[in-house]
Amino acid sequence: MRLVSSLTPVLFPFVLVAQQQVTRADAVAAALARGARVALARADTTAALGASRAARAFPNPTVSGSYTKDTPNYHALGDLPLDLPWLRGARIGAAESARDAARYRFDFERAAIRFDVDTTYTRSLAAALHARLSHRTALDADSLLRIAELRREVGDVSELDVRLAVVNAGQLANIAADDSLAALETLLSLQLQMGLSGNEPTIALVDSLRPPPDAALTERRVLLPIAAAEASLRSAERSLAFARRSRFAPSLQFGFDTGDPTSTTPHQLLPVIGFSLPFPLFNAGRGDVLRAAAERDRASAELDLTRRETEAAVARARRDLVAARDRLRRTAGLVESANRVAAMSLQAYSEGAIPLANVLEAQRNAREILARYIDDLATADAAARRANPECLASPPASPWSDPSPTRSARSGRSCPDRTALPRSRHPGRRASPGFS
Repeated sequence: MRLVSSLTPVLFPFVLVAQQQVTRADAVAAALARGARVALARADTTAALGASRAARAFPNPTVSGSYTKDTPNYHALGDLPLDLPWLRGARIGAAESARDAARYRFDFERAAIRFDVDTTYTRSLAAALHARLSHRTALDADSLLRIAELRREVGDVSELDVRLAVVNAGQLANIAADDSLAALETLLSLQLQMGLSGNEPTIALVDSLRPPPDAALTERRVLLPIAAAEASLRSAERSLAFARRSRFAPSLQFGFDTGDPTSTTPHQLLPVIGFSLPFPLFNAGRGDVLRAAAERDRASAELDLTRRETEAAVARARRDLVAARDRLRRTAGLVESANRVAAMSLQAYSEGAIPLANVLEAQRNAREILARYIDDLATADAAARRANPECLASPPASPWSDPSPTRSARSGRSCPDRTALPRSRHPGRRASPGFS
């Protein structure tokens, strides 16, 4: 215990400070409330809302006044652009479709933040388990060193066994220190995603890392990236229609003339009314139409690419989930056997039944199996969340709404919190075999 006891402040420097207990749902809520990514997405949605309101506004009239020597001398003329239904409908339709696309992207960004924070939380739990495993193996190596020293004193083993045990204990202590620092870095990364300071740890993870449940995958539904691409295509098509129709946008002119000294009523207001229509002599608007057509073609290509990439990503994630569950099931069956072999080999060496090399080999195999089990737990958890994108198919949330799970209009039920995992009865313990 001498070597490991002296390294305890180095192995676990982040348990010496009072920390706030944070669940997985708390971490996601903090990231949605204070994260910079949500603020950027909200700004884009607000800009789309402003564009929609501007498209719905009627054009302002213009008023001009003039004086001439010819009678009547004073002229006042107003010009009102006619916002005809086929112009107004195309303009508003394009802005509303663009707003729908922005809202879909906003909700997709929220879902991406949930997934990223969820994954980082899982990685932090796995890194903490790796640190605990390394700390425990370092303790076992230190105990093995003491046994070798006692057997050397009674003449059962040579100095070679003691030196080999010293080297093994030193290497495992270094690995434990590295794993502890890696766990600390992952925890600080989670704090940054939550909008907290990344200088020192201020939170403690409460949820445990458990195998994902064998839940059925959701049915095929339109996902948010595809819905956003479809809305962008509708916006581009309506923008093209508006560009074609706005080349002949008429306007109504009205006003009055006054100031005729030759008349019996020199100050009488003489009404003036007219109608104007642009004549495309120098600019027929072909450039605007060509640009709108290019934007339409680009949106169509992006929709096709997004649909194929999204469907391929979902299919790949579901294949990874099946493979991860099978790998986790096989690894879980080896954990208990590896622990028993390591314990039995240590007991046999203390009794002089086997050499030290066999003990080191058994402990190395047990350590690798347990570390692989931790990695498989984290991989299966991330694959389960990536392969079941139910919340990515929910309708877009308002950019000013509370960061809570949205309600699916199609299914009529709340979208389940993709960040919540079963909590352990003992927050300070991890519900994984071999780490109690």
